[in-house]
Amino acid sequence: MSLDLTPVHRNLHTKVTFLGLEFEDLIFVLALAALMNLLAHFVGGESHILGMPLNVFMEFVVPFLAVPFLMLFKYGKPRGYLLDLVRSVFAPKAWCALERDSELVQPYLAEEEE
Repeated sequence: MSLDLTPVHRNLHTKVTFLGLEFEDLIFVLALAALMNLLAHFVGGESHILGMPLNVFMEFVVPFLAVPFLMLFKYGKPRGYLLDLVRSVFAPKAWCALERDSELVQPYLAEEEE
C-alpha cells in the first residue's frame, strides 16, 4: 500500500503583495474610493472634470493616483507600516515611551537602601 503525499510549499514566509502593496494598503485604497465617491455626491452635484462627472473622477482617478503614491511612500518601510501609522495617529499616547503608565501606581524599581 503506497502513502499519499501532500506537497509542502517552501515559500510560506514570502510577502503577498499586489502592485507592491500589502493587503491592508489595498483595503485603504478601496476605502478611499468609497469616501471620495460619497464626498463627490455631497459636494459636486452636476460638476464635471475633464469631461467626466465629478463622482466618477473622484471614485476612480483619485484611488488610481493613490496607488503610486503609496508605493513611493512605503518604499523602504517595514511590513505593516501604514497600519502602525494609522494606529499611532488615533492613539498617540499609547505608542509614546514618555507617557506615564496609568495602571502602574508604585515605582517599578525599588530604590536600594544602605
